[in-house]
Amino acid sequence: MSQHIVKAYDEELETLHRLIHQMGELTLEQIQKAIDSLVGRSEKLANEVIGHDYEINHLETRVDALSVRILALRQPVASDLRTVVAALKIANQVERIADYASNIAKRSLLLMEYPSVVLMDELSSLAIKPKEMLEKALLAFTTYDVNLALRVWHMDREVDEQYNAYLLQLFDVMIAAPQNISPCTHLLFAAKNIERIGDQSSNVAESVYTMVTGKPFKESEIL
Repeated sequence: MSQHIVKAYDEELETLHRLIHQMGELTLEQIQKAIDSLVGRSEKLANEVIGHDYEINHLETRVDALSVRILALRQPVASDLRTVVAALKIANQVERIADYASNIAKRSLLLMEYPSVVLMDELSSLAIKPKEMLEKALLAFTTYDVNLALRVWHMDREVDEQYNAYLLQLFDVMIAAPQNISPCTHLLFAAKNIERIGDQSSNVAESVYTMVTGKPFKESEIL
């Protein structure tokens, strides 16, 4: 392989990493804005999140196109092949996380129809761990850090526990005051989207694990 081709190949792999990084940064911003729109009852922020979802979709399309080009023209093997395959999976997983952020923003618009909603502020705390998971999972991809990826995977259990505790609070509020059922239902769906951010971040970590080790992720071997 000529030096020119090697350089072009390396640049394509670097571009792939850069696109995933851009997707991750934008998605993290989208999550925070979505939570802020909900807690702060900001129609402006909610519409920004919904309106900018296309940017992440566009980046995913670029990752897909570049990955297919690398597979077709460069025929990567071993770790390079696993990196390209992981990038394809992770781009899809991050795009779905961005969709969850958009869903939360849409719920915040619906919640603005109600004068006040209990347990809304708690959603901000609920989102801290899933955001951290995504941030660390993307760092694990960039640095090929399998141990960090495994830490992210284990964090998902904490997210599930927090989510379940929040649901119990919502149910108590709905039982105590039937007029809270409608707004609390919107909060329930918002909380579920936050929980799903943790699930997808865990999937990113699993993709990193396979990329680094060359082995399929098996929960039974990790626990």
